[in-house]
Amino acid sequence: MVAEIIIDSKVKTLNRIFDYEIPSDLEINIGSRVFVPFGNKKTPEEGIVIGIKEKSEYKVKKIVSVEEEKIDKTYIELAKWMSKRYICNLADSLRLMLPPGTTKKDVSKRVKTKTINLITLSKDEEEILDDIESKKIKSEKQKDVLEFIINNGTSSIDDIELFTDASKAVVSTLIKNGYLEYQEKTVERNPFIHKVDKKTSDLKLTDEQKETLESIKESGKYLIYGITGSGKTEIYMQLIERMLKENKSSIMLVPEISLTPQTVDRFLERFGEEKIAVLHSKLSIGERYDQWNKIKENKAKIIIGARSAIFAPAKDLGLIIIDEEHDESYQSEMSPRYDAKEVAEFLANKLNISLVLGSATPDLKSYYNSLNGNIKLLKLTKRANNSTLPKVYIVDLRQELANGNKSMLSKKLQEEITKNLETNKQTILFLNRRGFSTFVMCRDCGYTVKCKRCNITMTYHKNENKLKCHYCGFEQKVVTECPECHSKNIKYFGAGTQKLEDEVHNLFKDATTIRMDVDTVSKKNSHEEILNKFRNENIDILIGTQMVVKGHHFPNVTLVGVISADMNLNLGDYNANEKTFQTLTQVAGRAGRGEYEGRVIIQTYNPDNYAIEYSKIQDYDKFYNAEIELRKQLKYPPFCDIILIDMSAKNMNELELVAKKLHTYLKNRVINEKFGLLLYSPVPSPIDRIKDRYRWRMIIKCKYDERVNNLLTDSLEEFLKMKTKTARVNIEINPNNML
Repeated sequence: MVAEIIIDSKVKTLNRIFDYEIPSDLEINIGSRVFVPFGNKKTPEEGIVIGIKEKSEYKVKKIVSVEEEKIDKTYIELAKWMSKRYICNLADSLRLMLPPGTTKKDVSKRVKTKTINLITLSKDEEEILDDIESKKIKSEKQKDVLEFIINNGTSSIDDIELFTDASKAVVSTLIKNGYLEYQEKTVERNPFIHKVDKKTSDLKLTDEQKETLESIKESGKYLIYGITGSGKTEIYMQLIERMLKENKSSIMLVPEISLTPQTVDRFLERFGEEKIAVLHSKLSIGERYDQWNKIKENKAKIIIGARSAIFAPAKDLGLIIIDEEHDESYQSEMSPRYDAKEVAEFLANKLNISLVLGSATPDLKSYYNSLNGNIKLLKLTKRANNSTLPKVYIVDLRQELANGNKSMLSKKLQEEITKNLETNKQTILFLNRRGFSTFVMCRDCGYTVKCKRCNITMTYHKNENKLKCHYCGFEQKVVTECPECHSKNIKYFGAGTQKLEDEVHNLFKDATTIRMDVDTVSKKNSHEEILNKFRNENIDILIGTQMVVKGHHFPNVTLVGVISADMNLNLGDYNANEKTFQTLTQVAGRAGRGEYEGRVIIQTYNPDNYAIEYSKIQDYDKFYNAEIELRKQLKYPPFCDIILIDMSAKNMNELELVAKKLHTYLKNRVINEKFGLLLYSPVPSPIDRIKDRYRWRMIIKCKYDERVNNLLTDSLEEFLKMKTKTARVNIEINPNNML
């Protein structure tokens, strides 16, 4: 028999099947991880078996060895589908299906099950007691150790040293003399070890929640469009409980790591630790590995995590839930550039199970599909606890400047914060930009300090007194003299969360504050610590970036301030209005979720923009109708697909040559084969250099089908024929980020 194997490599030219003979003494199946001789390499290469056949037309080598770990056939098919749809190496897709920490080339450095050595008896108790009584064992310390283990059972070295006066040397002597032996025990690295497990039961559902829950009975796609605070999570939990009664597993995706602890807490309280596994990047590799094994061994029936949790090896999967389904973090920005929603849809169709999407501000494409009958639409129009939606006020920052207010906080927002401080209520201030100042400029010659590796301005971070690039991480000392004209007239412009925190301290000296952004959540469990501190210590003001926008439930928060509503509008993205509306509506939803009425202050330089106007009245349907009409006229998704061909190289001449050759190839194919698509000429990307690589892009507007997929695949092969030195080409389908 012959195995069809994909070699684990990122090299594009190796993205093909290699045949190897299956030795008679090895059990090889589809999905097996194997080691094979490859080329002139001295050490075997790892590969995945994706097919088995009777014989090969070639003279083939034998498989060297096989690992115990393997990928289920369903996920092999998923990887094949992803490789084709996202035009990437099949090996890149298969790697996502493997346990965390096990893809290193050096097998000795791969993550393994954690074990500890315990000490146990190697002889019968009576025999040992006879030896003690007959004084065959004379050492008092040896007697103490043996009696301790007889009375207490298998023990660790630490416990033996703590409760007896014996040392490791005494234990070693007893092992040498055959009285004791080592016993290896598996230890699970438990991410829930710090949790408090208090049991809760199902909440009483509103009529809308009952109707929604009863509507999700059969396999299929569902969109729960529910306003903020309408109780979507309770519906998710009762759906999962239904799956548990049928002995089926459920996967629940959440977009932000900051949401994961809160979601996990609620699920732990309802279902207990034994049934739950959690997967996200803030866990250690070892913890993720153990959680993955817990799922694979069918010990966990509820999987909660960020994007990559969709690939967890769940047994008897019956339900996939994607919360905050509109969130752009469900799209990967690294190869393979997959969309977790599309992956979930593939699995749901393949396994004939339910896929439930939920959001207060659905993705425009999801809502469009629901109105056209491709997804069943379920609406929740009222908050679960009968609280009202917050009142929203728009503040025109142009008028604030005209009135002489140069503060980051408008007079209206300052007044409302003061009211909250007086009544001991909490406030959230949202600014989606970290750091202190967003760019540094010489006021005499106009020179702007930019990253040496990226064509992007450096951001000043006051706490560390450094300039940082938010794209590549490059840091440098602060600039006090212009390197161009040597002027000392250096000015720091723009504002980030650090500057906002400073200003709040100056305006409200007695207020307690806490900040949540990338700079403050770098440590493990820091998301959870900040949110718990804000909730449990009743801190007055939480200042944060997008991490504070989605999903959080703080009953005592009655005021939300949006410092600048215009950031997404200025990105030049086709979905800029949609992102703006979603962000403003989501952040507004954090206010007034308890028994007290909420207020939201939105500060903007564009008060007449329809995304901001409709976010004020929190009317998604009106926003949708305005935006969908615009998308239809301009041929944007969902009326067509946007293909972004991203090209980069370390040398500008090389990049220009690749861009022109690729464009000429595509243009000729499009004309000669009469493709019905729009192909735009290559141009520099909005950020035209990142990490010392120059960037250009080409955009195609079309209906992405098999024919277009083949065209794009052929174009990548054409690029490989160019045999460039540093150039790279990546293709993205309907990217969320067009920068």
